[in-house]
Amino acid sequence: MFPGLGRPRRLLLRALALVLLCVPLAGCDSGSATGPGSRPVSVTEREVRQAVAAWSAAPPGALAAIPLEDWSYEVSSVRTEGVRAFARAELRYRLTGYDAAPAGSAREVELARETGTWGVVADRPAPGAPPQLWDQGPVTVERGAHCLVLGGEGQGTGALSAIAAEADRAVPAASAAWPGPWAGKVVVLVPGSLDAMAALLGRPAGEYRGLGAVTTGRTGAGPAPADRVVVNPEGYGQLSAEGRQVILTHETTHVATRAATTAKTPLWLSEGFADWAAYRGSGRTPAQAAPALARAVREGDLPGALPADGAFAFGGDAEALTRAYEGSWLACRLIAGRWGEAALVSLYERAGRESLPAALTETLGTDPPGLTRAWQQELTREFR
Repeated sequence: MFPGLGRPRRLLLRALALVLLCVPLAGCDSGSATGPGSRPVSVTEREVRQAVAAWSAAPPGALAAIPLEDWSYEVSSVRTEGVRAFARAELRYRLTGYDAAPAGSAREVELARETGTWGVVADRPAPGAPPQLWDQGPVTVERGAHCLVLGGEGQGTGALSAIAAEADRAVPAASAAWPGPWAGKVVVLVPGSLDAMAALLGRPAGEYRGLGAVTTGRTGAGPAPADRVVVNPEGYGQLSAEGRQVILTHETTHVATRAATTAKTPLWLSEGFADWAAYRGSGRTPAQAAPALARAVREGDLPGALPADGAFAFGGDAEALTRAYEGSWLACRLIAGRWGEAALVSLYERAGRESLPAALTETLGTDPPGLTRAWQQELTREFR
């Protein structure tokens, strides 16, 4: 599923945008110097900021296996408690060769004053902020031809190698479906457990139980975001080989289409396109890949409209949610089959910039009611 809150699937889900904040590092040469917002900065605060800046000049040695660059902590506030100080900071970094824009997280750096000098004694997520994978324990790195897989504590090289092989197949499949520009590479995080996954995403574990994977990142134009596909090791492990490949291709397609996706893009189009890319060339029939919708149509419950965005919200009827995903896939499959794959891609690109009626008129020569009727006729033909 594509990023954003309230857009789940039993096996496909995206998660949460990582918002990167940048506050200038303050420095001064007197006790009366000013800091962020031209406020006065005490000598102690200045010394704490300087200590954090010196300490954060490079990633810790324990992270040497992870290809990191542009590592920095930018302090936004400092509080002191006697010989202890706590700096609120934003960690910013890139994964070398994968991130065109920085990833980041809010951190709390703890310092102690010994013999008149401040030194860092701890670095942890800021209160209320999600951790990084390495906060949960040692990280194992597995590289593929088109992917970087980072495994959390307890993940062995065998499982990570298998996921890297699946991601290496997912990237060309996403590129074949989406001819637009994108990095052609994907970063996959494999935490040690469902609870560890939920902690990384800052959400309750129950929201991801039974899911295969989610995608994080920002949507819209601008510098390519630092996307991550986050695997739920419990849900992913329950899937068949085909199911795992569908999951990773779906999520990788979301990474590929990221820059073309905006708040204007209907969820039926973004989710349907990702499933279309995942099933493309698989030979799976609608009856095989959309059993819940097939059952509903045969029982006389033909959908009256394409799935609305609300149909993908958290906490709804699981069967209805499944039908929404299946119907979205079949809508995109219909467009690709009747109007052509290039028309489907063009529709996706235009739907992120303009209204859906305008995008449909310009790319397919139809309107929302016309597309809905064609889709309903296709469902009837396939399932009755």
